[in-house]
Amino acid sequence: MEQKVLVVEDSRPFRRIIEIELRKAGFTPVLTESIAEAEKVLDESTEFLCAILDYCLPDGQDGEIIDVCLSVDIKVIVLTALMDEITRERVLAKTVIDYIPKDSPTCISSIIPILNRLKNNHKHKALVVDDSATARRYIRSLLERQYLTVVEAHNGEEALEIINKTHDITLVITDYSMPERDGVSLIKELRKTFRPGQLAAIGLSASDEAALTAKFLKAGANDFLTKPFNQEEFYCRLHSTLNILDSERRLYHLANKDYLTQTWNRRYFFDHSLVKHHKGPRCLALLDVDHFKTLNDTYGHHIGDMVLIELANMLQIYFPDALVSRFGGEEFCILYGNSSQVFQQRLEALTKDIAESELNILNNTIQFTVSLGMVNADANIHELIRRADKKLYQAKAEGRNRIVYEQ
Repeated sequence: MEQKVLVVEDSRPFRRIIEIELRKAGFTPVLTESIAEAEKVLDESTEFLCAILDYCLPDGQDGEIIDVCLSVDIKVIVLTALMDEITRERVLAKTVIDYIPKDSPTCISSIIPILNRLKNNHKHKALVVDDSATARRYIRSLLERQYLTVVEAHNGEEALEIINKTHDITLVITDYSMPERDGVSLIKELRKTFRPGQLAAIGLSASDEAALTAKFLKAGANDFLTKPFNQEEFYCRLHSTLNILDSERRLYHLANKDYLTQTWNRRYFFDHSLVKHHKGPRCLALLDVDHFKTLNDTYGHHIGDMVLIELANMLQIYFPDALVSRFGGEEFCILYGNSSQVFQQRLEALTKDIAESELNILNNTIQFTVSLGMVNADANIHELIRRADKKLYQAKAEGRNRIVYEQ
């Protein structure tokens, strides 16, 4: 999706540098040089990721453009050469995202990480935990200004209930002193389930207890802030925490997902707790694309790759609640629970859907089929795979485009 950024800057050299940096980073700049020009743009559209504003403009010497953008709910980053303490306080009082001292052309490069953070914040949901409603509202306003989705809890026990129900919280910001369960205890409990790459945590406290920072960090917090905190410091620590979280997630996916199909790879599959630890029978199917070598030889490997991507997408649609992994080449494995009837019905629907579909890939009409072997048994993973592979081989021998079940 196009990410437009409004730029209001009267200096042509600075405007040009901003435009180059924004385009290089993948953003679409909309350039203006006065409040009057900016208002004309905003009359047509307010769909901007944010606005980069010069504080001092020909038709507004004291930051009037900031109020113009905030009045139509556009996030604001301020560029200013007048960064004395009074101007700084005046700028931050206007609920801007940040300010950048306009001391050299290189200052523009510091804007790009802020924009990338804003763009990526849509992926995050934050839980604010504090027994003070006023404190929760204030932190919520700071987070929502950065495009984070925010939910609230008034103590640690309620926070755990929310996290267990929603499963999509990526950041917890918690006060220390609360009834029922304090912030340190909350983070300790969260770390039993969530590794730092899944869920980030920032501790807060107005206490002057000397060891409190260490308590939070040893409990598993990513960072700690003393109340009352400075807005700039809060955002710096927030951005640092979320940047680390996003980096860990990227590394985790690079290590555990198949690059082409984005299904889980073999390493992830065999390390998964569902694979290592089980009680009772479970279903497993091995799936193989029929005549895949012929498809590659006829249309080219790039077409074959796109077929595998389409197949992986279909597997995710039919088995969102299963462990789906690409074992290599054109072979996929599906590990499911113990509902063999439901599993068989889905496998049959998938096989029929694939056989009846026509893919239009780069002006080529592609049809393909799959063969599957399926077992339902109380056995270790290697035994399940061995038996499913035997049934897959049988499906191939019997003519392909079919499922063979272990009786």
